[in-house]
Amino acid sequence: MRVARRVGEAGMTKAVVLLSGGLDSATTAAVARADGYELYAITFDYGQRHARELASARAVAASLGAAGHLIVKLDLRHIGSSALTDEIEVPLDRPAHEMTAAIPVTYVPARNTIFLSFALGYAESLAAFDIFIGVSAVDYSGYPDCRPEFIEAFERLANLATKAAVEGKGKFKIHAPLIGL
Repeated sequence: MRVARRVGEAGMTKAVVLLSGGLDSATTAAVARADGYELYAITFDYGQRHARELASARAVAASLGAAGHLIVKLDLRHIGSSALTDEIEVPLDRPAHEMTAAIPVTYVPARNTIFLSFALGYAESLAAFDIFIGVSAVDYSGYPDCRPEFIEAFERLANLATKAAVEGKGKFKIHAPLIGL
């Protein structure tokens, strides 16, 4: 099957980029832009403690000339159980063996699954079949949704669960350019 890539007004292939405003997502967005994609950023205001990242996401999207920037308000504090959204203390100066022994308190339940699901819906509505996410296997450190096998599984799901893919209009590709770093 020939995969159709949807081209935006700038004559470039459209891509949705998950953009938190942090270093990994900003680097990923820059990689996508350097690879010639027209960027459509999606940022989540999920009740995170570091809300300053939202301003950074806006600045990065603007500096990279994003064709669109969607900011989704999604309060994950209702789910709870994470130091990123709750008043749970983050342990500092832990030895490396402790950091990899268990899923850390900074894990937000199913965060990347939720974010990629929204990004997939946004991508399908734009007829954009490329989605970029700034996860790194080094980040795995206990985060199950930063592993290569998670990204591969989500890509399979995207191609089974969307009208565009089922009707053969395109095949979704989840790009994680930092996954091996």
